[in-house]
Amino acid sequence: MNALSRWIEIPASDGGSFQGYLALPPAGQGPGIIILQEIFGVNAHIRGVAEQYAAQGYAVLAPDIFWRIEPRMEIGYHGQDRVRANQLYEQLDKDLALADVGATAARLRSLPEVSGKVAAIGFCLGGWLTYAAAAAQVIDIGISYYGGGIQDALGLADRIVAPMQFHFGGSDPHVPVSVAADLRKAFAGRDAEVHTYSQADHGFNCWERETYDAGASALAHERALQFLHVHR
Repeated sequence: MNALSRWIEIPASDGGSFQGYLALPPAGQGPGIIILQEIFGVNAHIRGVAEQYAAQGYAVLAPDIFWRIEPRMEIGYHGQDRVRANQLYEQLDKDLALADVGATAARLRSLPEVSGKVAAIGFCLGGWLTYAAAAAQVIDIGISYYGGGIQDALGLADRIVAPMQFHFGGSDPHVPVSVAADLRKAFAGRDAEVHTYSQADHGFNCWERETYDAGASALAHERALQFLHVHR
């Protein structure tokens, strides 16, 4: 955590509040981004991604999606940690999680440091939540990395009006790369990009995982920044 980063409270739509990790740009103000976690919590990597985008001019908020189950949990990627993460995921109410994304967007828009639109960038579970949040029309721009479950919810595409960008690993055993072709058809003629990375595995953006792919991660990040710049 640096001087421009801190945890803040986010009012929940169904009562109570939860926390999110806020990272602000050096200029003090910028367009908003919601960073949506994998199943491992708002851990060091997710906080690092938030700070990465903040350093590039955005006001970024990463909400604690698992707060109703285990607030502020941070879980590793291997062995029993992965088993535990999957157990927590099975307890997650996705409807409430989606409502929390909407609450996070509202909190971001209320901050004086936020100017302009609010985007969401999500990874795995967060990639699905980004897609669902766009369908619920609570975000202005969506960028989804290897969103697990999108292949089972293609019908939601008809509800999306926000510009969308998708990233998939061609060697991902968890999210079939065929979903990329399905999304290209679903978003044909609309403001959307679908990118695949032939040698990349699931989680290729996470520098703390064994599946990290520096080349695919850098290219996807460059594409995401350009997409945000065009639509900000």
